[in-house]
Amino acid sequence: MKRRSFIAGSVLVAAARSRAATTPTPAQTRGPFYPLEPPLEHDSDLVRVDGHASPARGTVLHLAGRVLDLAGRPVQGALVEIWQCDANGRYHHPWDRGGAARDAGFQGYGTHRAGAGGAYRFRTIRPVPYPGRTPHIHFAVTAPGADTLVTQMYVRGEPGNRRDVIYNRLPEPLRDLVTVALEPRAGSPGDLEARFDIVIGA
Repeated sequence: MKRRSFIAGSVLVAAARSRAATTPTPAQTRGPFYPLEPPLEHDSDLVRVDGHASPARGTVLHLAGRVLDLAGRPVQGALVEIWQCDANGRYHHPWDRGGAARDAGFQGYGTHRAGAGGAYRFRTIRPVPYPGRTPHIHFAVTAPGADTLVTQMYVRGEPGNRRDVIYNRLPEPLRDLVTVALEPRAGSPGDLEARFDIVIGA
């Protein structure tokens, strides 16, 4: 009986994973602060900027995941872009004229080309809220033969999620696909880590 229960449970888990793999990550607005042109430095480490002695303010977040197609297969070579505000709530964009000073030690935008297994990773900061928005990170994913997917990643358990208009435009099941848990990173005291897998359609 125990063995049958284990097998049945395994089948249910596999079925759930299969459904998740075939559900595309929902698209969301690009927002007004996508770079007008890529900055000279746009690697996958947003915490260190060449020529700036101090690292970015905020809590370091190690963000990783995979780019998958609708069948759950990895998409090697996909270009993953992220952009977000700094710890002061400012985007590094000329149209953001907020009151706080920009953090010159934060890159604000980065790219990573998905490798074997569709894997990507960034070192950035935990996203912070700013007036009208809950913490989030913008993503754009471009792969051969597919339209560019633009979406946003949110933090599980953030109180501001309940009030964020853009987040709540998504039906609840789709919100879950763009909401991730941030966990302490083993071996890196004070740092966080998160996993965000992205499913792109044709």
